[in-house]
Amino acid sequence: MQTSAEPKVIAVANQKGGVGKTTTTINLATALAAVGRRILMIDIDPQGNASTGLGVSTQDREKTTYDLLVSGEDIADIAQETIVPGMMILPANSDLSSVDIELFSDKRRVMRLKDAFEKQADYLSQYDYVLIDCPPSLNLLTINSLVAAKHVLVPLQCEFFALEGLSQLMLSIREVRQSINPALTIQGVVLTMFDQRNNLSRDVEKDVRENFGELVYKTIIPRNVRLSEAPSFSLPALIYDHRSAGSVAYQKLAAELLQRMKDTVAA
Repeated sequence: MQTSAEPKVIAVANQKGGVGKTTTTINLATALAAVGRRILMIDIDPQGNASTGLGVSTQDREKTTYDLLVSGEDIADIAQETIVPGMMILPANSDLSSVDIELFSDKRRVMRLKDAFEKQADYLSQYDYVLIDCPPSLNLLTINSLVAAKHVLVPLQCEFFALEGLSQLMLSIREVRQSINPALTIQGVVLTMFDQRNNLSRDVEKDVRENFGELVYKTIIPRNVRLSEAPSFSLPALIYDHRSAGSVAYQKLAAELLQRMKDTVAA
């Protein structure tokens, strides 16, 4: 396995809700951990769904990403083990909802996460990948994530207005790249909630591939009952039912991501 002193930091982002963003973050991270990658998940969504989905109960979130961004707490003091071997998480809760207001007068407010990464680079060096689960909006939390990350992975639901929302996100990514983080790249677009019985899903896939070409992953995440059920058990789908169509798709997505990142697929 190839390792580096600097982890690969990927923000999983889409300002539209209900596109499978958290499901993708959780299950992609789990699939990467399953092949031996050391993962740090950062839940930066006030809903805290990634934290719940990885088995961290609300009462166990004494310190969260709020404390990292607002109080400057050390990452090492916030990180918790998850139910997935080889994966740690910085959990989140509703306290994050007030970050925009609390950091309003801070001139470096969009740099808080990046500054934390740079300050605690020695701690982060133990990880191969850092995955950031962004909120479903282009707010200060998402901008912090885009500024701190090197790559953006975009889950895209196969529905009518998919391209419209994606275009808006691409503009935001371009603005961040031009103004503050020139190293930021679009790692890829993942089609989610694909229904092969639905002509609309196939039409959306065709449009997205025509518009974004090689950026679009070959792997498609199907609409799958097991993917929907797993969070209610506070489990990634890959643990809840690793043979389900959704789980198999995320394993293939992880292999494709490793290939794109020029990382060896075998652990």
